[in-house]
Amino acid sequence: MRSGHPWVFSASVQESNRLGQAGELAVIYDRKNQFLAVGLFDPDSPIRVRILHAGKPQTIDDAWWQARLEQALAKRAGLFAAETTGYRLIHGESDGWPGLVLDRYDATLVLKLYTAAWLPRLDAVLALLRANLPCERIVLRLSRNIQSESERRTPPRLDGENVFSNPAGVKPAAPVIFSESGLRFEADVWRGQKTGFFLDQRENRGLVETLARGRRMLNAFSFSGGFSVYAARGGAVSVTDLDISAHALESAKRNFALNQNLPALAACPHETIRADAFEWIEKSAAKFDLVVLDPPSLAKRATEREGAIRAYERLNSLGIQRLAREGMLVAGSCSAHVSALEFFETVRRTAQKSGRQFSELRTMQHPPDHPAAFKEAEYLKTIYLRFTA
Repeated sequence: MRSGHPWVFSASVQESNRLGQAGELAVIYDRKNQFLAVGLFDPDSPIRVRILHAGKPQTIDDAWWQARLEQALAKRAGLFAAETTGYRLIHGESDGWPGLVLDRYDATLVLKLYTAAWLPRLDAVLALLRANLPCERIVLRLSRNIQSESERRTPPRLDGENVFSNPAGVKPAAPVIFSESGLRFEADVWRGQKTGFFLDQRENRGLVETLARGRRMLNAFSFSGGFSVYAARGGAVSVTDLDISAHALESAKRNFALNQNLPALAACPHETIRADAFEWIEKSAAKFDLVVLDPPSLAKRATEREGAIRAYERLNSLGIQRLAREGMLVAGSCSAHVSALEFFETVRRTAQKSGRQFSELRTMQHPPDHPAAFKEAEYLKTIYLRFTA
């Protein structure tokens, strides 16, 4: 805690003066009975306390929460032009809001909770957001581990619930539409993955756009086609979205349709393939000039780390086989249990084993609206390789 780590695990708590309830403030003292920190208590989580403040004692009141929100918003001030209306406003522990994220999709805010400690405080959080962030609606998303408990509360709180709307009670039938770098995308904020879109890949999508001109692109694990839309605007000859989810591929088609006013997108052939990405890439004989491999997390727990590294090696080996001469590989990972160093070395080693000549263009990690303030928060990494043979 003294070095800034935001979690206290249950096994680290030596004693407590009484049983606590989810959402209570837990004040932590060291062996000498000196104040260490204060955080949100969760009696049912392995992360027993999520730290709000460490150092000298402070009063955690309405003014304190107002200041904490203003700090998070100040970090984003000036980051995005008017042509981008989708981005993260609060990034959990790294912004001092442990277990809570807040995303903006145009006039819609999506609040996602990862710990039951926030449930008793939800009304206060919503009031704070409404007072500081004008919006048409606030949608509540809940991680799976707290949905049952949330539904048992009075009143029950449901994943995908509109907890605020203006006018009251109005829930659009269609997905929310927002802009990113002048492109339009839909976000299923009520049922979609994460909060409805992968906002953390914005910078990588923009970089892929600069590399796409004149290239045939394969976008594996494509989800709703974000990389492909950018590549098409960048002048790709064709783009292929590959995903096992029919729902995701239909969303990709709609995202292309949203941007047909742009000549480059209107002219770019867009193919969708529903299949297991590993199997399709292995069996296909097709060649591409640009291959993007951005799978979901392959290591959801530490015990899966070694298996994930082997899977990344296999996936990128298959991806390199699909590359035409002078092709480019964009390899990504969102597995927090595989470090950036381990992932980058795995991709480099796989490229070397291919026997093809290549150069490394760059590596990327977290965008500024998704800061990583401690080791466990460092999940996102991407490496760019250009093959010359």
